[in-house]
Parts: sequence; C-alpha cells; structure tokens
Amino acid sequence: MNIKIPPAVEANAFATITKNYPDKLEQYFEFYNPMDKKGRYLPYDELRHRIDSGLDHKLVWSLTKLSRNRQQTALIELGEPATPCGYMLTPLIQKAVSEVDRNTTTASLEWISSKVGENSQLEYWLNDLIEDESISSSQLEGAATTTQVAKELIKRNRKPRSEDERMIVGNYKMMLHAWEMRDQPLSLDLITELHKIGVEGIDDDAYAPGHFRRSNTIHVVNADGAIVHTPPSCENLENRLQAIVAWANSNHDTSDCSDSIHPVIKAIVLHFCIGYEHPFKDGNGRVARALFYWFMFKKDFSAFRYIAISVLLKKAPVQYGKSYLHTETDQMDLTYFIEYQAGIIIRAIDKFKQAYTSAALQIDQFNVWLFTSGLYKKLTDKQRMVCQVAKSGATTQFTSRNVEKNLGCSYNTASAVLNGLVDLKLFKKTKEGREWVYVMEDKDQIIKGWTD
Repeated sequence: MNIKIPPAVEANAFATITKNYPDKLEQYFEFYNPMDKKGRYLPYDELRHRIDSGLDHKLVWSLTKLSRNRQQTALIELGEPATPCGYMLTPLIQKAVSEVDRNTTTASLEWISSKVGENSQLEYWLNDLIEDESISSSQLEGAATTTQVAKELIKRNRKPRSEDERMIVGNYKMMLHAWEMRDQPLSLDLITELHKIGVEGIDDDAYAPGHFRRSNTIHVVNADGAIVHTPPSCENLENRLQAIVAWANSNHDTSDCSDSIHPVIKAIVLHFCIGYEHPFKDGNGRVARALFYWFMFKKDFSAFRYIAISVLLKKAPVQYGKSYLHTETDQMDLTYFIEYQAGIIIRAIDKFKQAYTSAALQIDQFNVWLFTSGLYKKLTDKQRMVCQVAKSGATTQFTSRNVEKNLGCSYNTASAVLNGLVDLKLFKKTKEGREWVYVMEDKDQIIKGWTD
C-alpha cells in the first residue's frame, strides 16, 4: 500500500506559470479545478499519471490544491498538535447524502413494509440482515470464518469455539449495543463499552478490552508488515477523544445551523477519527465502524441496521486503507475518505434495495403457490413467515432458538411452528448434537408429498 506523497503547494503558482510558461497557460489552467474532467477528486498519487508531459507536477498540483482550498469546509481538528481537517462537498458525496435521505430513514422502512405488503415476513427477512455487518466487519479484521458458518453460529446462539468465532460474536454484540445506545450522547464510556463488548474474551492481553492504549508502540501495518500509520501520541489521548466527543454531540444538522453537516458525513468523519487516533491496542477498526452505525441510528436512519458497509469494504481492503493515507498525506483533506465511504454507502444501499425488491417478489410468488396448492389455509401466520424466508434462500437452516428470536415468540411456540411444518411435509428435521435443525424440503419433493 505505497502511495506517492504530494509535493508542497507553491502559493505563487499563478505568477510562476505566467512568468516562466506563458505558452502553456491553457494547459496549466485546466488543472485549476478541484476535480478532473470526469468529475473525480483525485489524490496526487493518481493525478500525477494524468498530467501532460512537459508540465511541472508541482505547479499542476499547486493549482489543484489552491482551487480545492477555496471550496473546502472546516470540520474538526485532530492529532497532536491539533491539525484542521476539512472537506469539499463533491457530486459523489451529494449523491450518497441523497440516497441516505431517500432510502434509509425509519419512514423509508415503513414504506418498504407497505410495498412488500407482508410486514411480519419482511421483519423476519430484515432480522437476517442484521448479522451481515458484524460478520463482514470481523472478516475485514481477519476472522477466517465463512459467512454461512458465522450466520449459523449467531442464529443458533452456539458458544464460539475459536478466536475467529469469538470475534464474530463480539462484533455482533457490539452492533446490538450500538443500536440499544442510540438515544444516548457519545461519551468516552460509550466508546470503551463498545470496545469491551466487541473484543473481550478474544485475546485480552492483545486487546486490553475497554482500556485506552498507554504506549506509543502501536502502529498500523500493511500486508507486508510495513508501517503505514503511526497514531498521535498517547499523551493527551483522552483529551483529544473528549474533543471528538464534544464535536459529535454538537448539533450540526438543524436548518438554522451556520456550519451544517449532514449526519452521514458526520458519521463517516467519526469513523475516520477513531481510526486515526487509534485509541486502543487493537480492535480500533471495529469500534470505528460501530460508531458510524451508532451515529446513523441516533439520527433516525434505522435502515442501516440492515445495510452492511463492511461487506463491500472487505472486498477492497487496500482501497479502504488508501483512503486513510490520502487524507493523512494531503493536509488532512477528509474528502478522500468521505468520498470512498460515500461510494461504498451508495453501493450498499443499492444492494439493500435489490434485496427487498427481490423479497417482495418472492413473497408474492410463494403466496400464490401456497394459495393454489391449498396449503395456504393450513398454515399459521408464523409458519408462512418461516416458509417464505426458507423459500427466498435468506436462511436455509432453522432452529427453535433462532425462530424464537426472529419471531419474538416463546421457545415452545417456535418449536410448534417448525414441527407443524414437518407434519405438513414442507420441512424435514435432523438432530445435530443436542439440537434439532429444520430445513425446507425441495419444492418438487413438497409437491410429490402432497400429490402421492
């Protein structure tokens, strides 16, 4: 993860170009723009490959930076000594803001439910998505567990058997805590609580659950072991974190606010702050992403319970890391990190929309099949929910415990639901250890069982 450090900005770039390169004024001035011709906010590491031969790279970069500085908005100060951080509202960031506003509020979830038409079935499907972020966030940090195994671990409430599985369960509990604490203001206690819940019992010596680091030997390294980030000194760490807390708790999203910041931008910046300050010995990335979600929950963007950004981040971890480095090496210009996260959020929302559209279609198709087969009137509402989820493929294996959790019913009711489906020849069950596992029969087998 090597990047080219930007050259220093020449404040008198215009005068230098006019004096020394009058025949190339037009070529140079094309770069007096925050973005390139395709609307991209490129870091120097990428822009340098698009500079015409014969042009001075330092002067070109100076023009680009001067145009960006004129349009930047101040956000927060980070580090020791305190360094101002700013950003520019690019078209990509504006698109992310629009997508978040239109598709992820609590009101949006209610609209989705009305569109699907089967609120209870949708809730079961949504509950299955809650696990995705905690699983993918752990995998991003190195948990070597497949998504299917991780889902079954959570659904069955099975005791973790390895460090990787403990990481998955810890992250899942941390995300639940972020949701439960959404009405609370940010505090150092909340940050340490999230860390403790997320990492306790994995490797307590390596993580020091719930305790801020007390040394300056913590570094972020790349896949080759090379240091790519050294956090600010542990001295005054808590004071710097308290300043971040105060900023997060300040109101930046009212109509009469002079320094308005949309909640999704603020949540992304909070994510960056924790990653940059690196307050813990380990587990900082998980806490940073959990705080992003906590802030979105707090601002009533409830659909983020079911939108997993880490699913996409883990597919390109190098780009994720570079978005930090481009910011740190370019005068703490947070636009790079915000833009990268904005692109991830747009894609994650698209996946969410595709999933609920597919769920709506699956529900309609399955209900038609149930009705025409005569099975519909034989099923309870809860049995229809379980059947629909199984038919959609969102979950393939069911236990009384996970049905109890997802349907919000008693264990005995959940068992009756599943055993009733077995009696109706829709499901089959097998014993795994001390637990019964239920799986939907193949559709052809169901039809054969009802026609024989």
